[in-house]
Amino acid sequence: MKIQKIKGFADLFPEEAAKFTFLENRAREIFGRYGFGELRTPLLEHTELFAKSIGEDTDVVGKEMFTFPDRKGRLLTLRPEATAGVMRAFIEGGDWQPGQVRKYCTFGPMFRYERPQKGRQRQFHQINAEILGANEPQADAELILMLCAFLADVGLERLSVELNSLGCRDCRPAFRQALTDFFASLDQTGLCEDCRRRVATNPLRVLDCKVPTCKELTANAPVLAEHVCEECREHFTTVKSLLDAAQVAYTLNPRLVRGLDYYQRTAFEITSGEIGAQTAVAGGGRYDGLVQALGGPDVPGVGFACGMERLVMLLMHCPVSGPDFYLAVLEPRAVDQALLLAQGLRQRGLSGEVSYSAGSMKSQLRRANKSGAKLALIIGSEEFDKGEVLLKDMEGAGEQRAVSRERLLSMIAVSGVEGLLVAALPERSEE
Repeated sequence: MKIQKIKGFADLFPEEAAKFTFLENRAREIFGRYGFGELRTPLLEHTELFAKSIGEDTDVVGKEMFTFPDRKGRLLTLRPEATAGVMRAFIEGGDWQPGQVRKYCTFGPMFRYERPQKGRQRQFHQINAEILGANEPQADAELILMLCAFLADVGLERLSVELNSLGCRDCRPAFRQALTDFFASLDQTGLCEDCRRRVATNPLRVLDCKVPTCKELTANAPVLAEHVCEECREHFTTVKSLLDAAQVAYTLNPRLVRGLDYYQRTAFEITSGEIGAQTAVAGGGRYDGLVQALGGPDVPGVGFACGMERLVMLLMHCPVSGPDFYLAVLEPRAVDQALLLAQGLRQRGLSGEVSYSAGSMKSQLRRANKSGAKLALIIGSEEFDKGEVLLKDMEGAGEQRAVSRERLLSMIAVSGVEGLLVAALPERSEE
């Protein structure tokens, strides 16, 4: 039997992987402008970390985690999200000082055992950003602005920003009680099985359910914004005013509650109507108190996560440049010299491939064309005897020109790829 990949896990071949690399590189560039540094955390953590941070009553902890015992019987979990691991690393690092602000970004795979669907596999990939040590609303606004800047930079359009305030540890209990009273007066038989369970364990999550009957039954549920304290209201007002001043359009969504227990105050989501039922491409919010709940200092935090599979689905253009050259070998005696010439070109900063065996002109140029190279470097018997290389323009009209190997290397040493282009097409230098 052939061994096949596990259901919900995908192979990313170079063409697809290039899109993920493009997104990660652009995120590193954009986030770096805002002072973020990359943090790499383990894929495996103690299960207790996620039970404490995400919440034991959430769907993620209750039904979706890949958890197993190690050889000593300790429960380990493949990370279902990144924030908990960042908090653990921050606490364990122990180098934070009062008044200090830390900014981290992370990239990599997450794991959740759920039904594979469009835009979400059981192994999926996220881009995350976290600000620790800032309780000011300006941090919330800056994070949203950075996220919007990143999405615009990679060419994503027709996205919607949704905002809500979830209150804080002081005002949230009053809303939770109002919600509990509302559900007590409701005929709960119309709710889905998950929501009937959530009513007792996590009533806020019922508001986030996408099942039509649940949305209809909860249409008149209490609105969280009516129960937040004055401090939370002022915090949210400042976030909105900063987004207004930066000309970022948004809508207020009173049903936006996020799926994890640690969120409070600002919650936000960026959605698209172009990827089916799962519309969220990024989301996050504030999680003051999470660090302390995990045994660290009382440090406020705010962050977001982008689902990379969903971003890739929206990515219309991924600028991936082809190699500079393809070195085609027509003469069997030239195979070794061709390999060494290609090595010399690469050491001078060029990218390209070389044929490992001799072939016909037609087959070699077919390979050169398939590689996407700007130029084909051809060594036939005549070129081999003269110590030359035939350069052929693969992007223009197919002009050809012979040049000695020594001159080729010297021109590239002086002017890089442009030297190679000039050697192939001298008329370009006259333009």
